[in-house]
Order: sequence, then C-alpha cells, then structure tokens
Amino acid sequence: MLIRNAEVDGQIMDVRTNGKIITEIAPHLEGVADIDGKGGALLPGLHDHHIHLNATAAAMNSMRCGPPEVMTEDDLIKALDQPGEGFLRGVGYHHSVAGEINRDWLDANGPDRPVRIQHRSGRLWILNSRAMDELGIKEPKDGRLYDSDHIIRRSGFPDLTPLIKRLRSYGIVGVTEVTPSNGIAEFENYLEQAGDLNLSIMGKAELTGVSHPRRGHLKLHYHDHDLPALADLARVIGTAHDAGRAIAAHCVTRAELMMTLAAIEKAGPIDRDRIEHAAIADEAAIEWMQRLGVIVVTQPNFIAERRAAYLKDVPEADHPHLWRLKSFLGAGLPLAAGSDAPFGDPNPWAAMAAAVKRPKGFEAESITPEEALALYTKPAEDAGGEPRRVAVGEPADLILLDRGWDEARKDLGEVKMVSFTS
Repeated sequence: MLIRNAEVDGQIMDVRTNGKIITEIAPHLEGVADIDGKGGALLPGLHDHHIHLNATAAAMNSMRCGPPEVMTEDDLIKALDQPGEGFLRGVGYHHSVAGEINRDWLDANGPDRPVRIQHRSGRLWILNSRAMDELGIKEPKDGRLYDSDHIIRRSGFPDLTPLIKRLRSYGIVGVTEVTPSNGIAEFENYLEQAGDLNLSIMGKAELTGVSHPRRGHLKLHYHDHDLPALADLARVIGTAHDAGRAIAAHCVTRAELMMTLAAIEKAGPIDRDRIEHAAIADEAAIEWMQRLGVIVVTQPNFIAERRAAYLKDVPEADHPHLWRLKSFLGAGLPLAAGSDAPFGDPNPWAAMAAAVKRPKGFEAESITPEEALALYTKPAEDAGGEPRRVAVGEPADLILLDRGWDEARKDLGEVKMVSFTS
C-alpha cells in the first residue's frame, strides 16, 4: 500500500507498507497511490488501555439512566416509560438523579416489565420485582445486588462487532480488556470475536496458566469495604509474580491505593505492575508509586464527564489530587490512558481534549496535546513503554487524520479519521 502526501512528524511524506510493516518513508515514492493523505497527520493506531468489552457492547443496547442524559427523578421516570415484554436494561445510574433507588421505587415508577439498572460504578444492579422473579432471585429484598454480574447475566456473550466498528471509527486498533471476572470462557470469546483488534486480556488467577501472547495481567479489584489483610493481598501478588505475571490493581480511593502500594512493596514489585485509575493521589502516593516503579493507567475523560459530581461529593481539599496527569508525568511515572467504557465515553479524542483543556477548578493537571496523544499510543503489551511512532519497520496499523497535526492539536475533540491501513 502506498500513502501519498501524509504528514509524518511534521513533514509531508509518502509511506509504503507491505500490509503489516512500514517499509519505506520518503518525500516521493514511485508507484500509484492507494490513499492520498491530503496533508493529514499519519499516526500509529490508538490503544485503549482500560476497557470492558462485553459490558460496553451490552451498554450500546441499553438505556442511559444517569448524567448527562438523565439528570432528575422526573427524567428517569420518563426514560423508563417503555412498555414491553422483555428485559429493560439501564446503565449509568447515579444517586444524584433520584437518590438510592431500590426495588420498590422501580415497581412504583417503572414499566410493567422486568427492569434492571446498573449503577455507573459497575458494581451495583437495581432490579424491580418482575426482574427478580424472572431471574429467580429472592435476596436482597430491596433488589440492590452488589458484584452480582454472574447472577444477572441471562445469556451468552454479546456480539462485539458493533462495538469494534465503533472503536475503529475513533482510530483504535487495540484494547486492554480489564474485567476482573475474566476466565477461560471470556478469554476464548474475546479471541474469537476480536478479529484483528490487538488485544491484551486481563482477568482471574485461572488465566495464569494460559500460554498465549494476549494473556495479560492478574486483575485485582477490591473496595474500601472489603479490603483484604495486607499479608493476604501481598501473598496474592507474590503468587502472580512467582508465575511471571504482573498485576493490575483497581485503585479509585485513597485507601485502595495505599493498601495496594503497601502490598506490592511487601511482595516485591516486578516490571509492568499497574495501578488502574489512581483517581485520588497526593504527593506521598506519587512518590511511593515512583519508588515502586509501577505503571499508572488513568482516565482523563472522567474529570470532564463527572465534574459536577466531584464538585459536590469530593472534599475541596482533594480536588487537586483528582485524576492527575501533569503531576504523574512530572514525577516520571509511566502513564497511559483508557476509557473504562462503558463507565466512561470510549472516544479517545474526547478524553485527549479533556486532558488538554480540563474543566474549571481542575486546570492545574492539564497536559499538552502531544502528551495526551502519547497516552494512547503506548504498545498494547506495555502501557509503560515508549509511544509508538510512524517509522520504517514499525507495524502498519496506521490512522490518517482529516487535518494536519498543527490544526488537530488546537482541538483534539474535533478530530476525525479519514482511513485506516491495518
């Protein structure tokens, strides 16, 4: 394939590939062009380093039940007004809409059909009586089920084709699937459905014995209310390390982060151990992460998507510590980004825009457009590695923008893809 008149590192170049590898880059290459770049920036394909594929695919066929689409109790009641026979599945609920709704609230305000609504944290499902009857669930009586995806799932895995098409429309050529409950069945399903999407698949300890290049980290997912003893967590981490498997730990709160860092220190860190989210990190935490050499994979999109809730629910003293970027990079921490879809918007360009122009009150952690792009061009197998480049010998999973980089960097949220070469 020959791409003519594309911008590579600020210069107009022709680029030739053999389908898999970039073979030539020069101001003029002989041959008939397959693609006229028209001066658009040619970049490595993007990688979402933190996504839940099955949940995102299911959410695409679900009703939004939280901000910004649904803001009030009346909004939610109107959204639920969808008569029918089958399950009505809602996602993205937040207590700011109508409080801690439960089975009785759904029975009184929802349609006469099975209804299940997922909280935006991903941990809580709220069911009405018809849904509980349909699934044969007796407890809890209030219909609020925590960490119960294995009970809620009613059928096989969702079709990933529409989601992959959507991801590729953003220029995403690879993802890291981070769902903690991933086992052998999920692993095989992702491989079967993903096509040429470049995958790294995290999951449970049962994947440790899987010898496959796409098998990723052991995913650890604890919360403030169920944090294990330090010795127990260190033992889990040490067992993974002994098997040559790095860990990736969910750390949204300060307590989750401190416990995880202490356990990694006790077990002994290894290359590519990851902290997922690092949503609240003060200077002491940053110094500790720096000392341990962990990779941070964060979500720049959340500071824009959830600003109103953070201003209301997070103490002002912690606002400077929320979803940090500039401070992580300044400390030399290896840093990459992912969407956490379906709990965040899977559009990486919106997230990059949010990283560059953070909302009022959180501007101090803004980074440059080039730094934002680099968060999504780290290798699939190493979120802490150097950003990939368009260079001879590199993979030909390239994306062509509809504009040059000088124009694109003015507002990354407006960028569009012209074509792919992968």
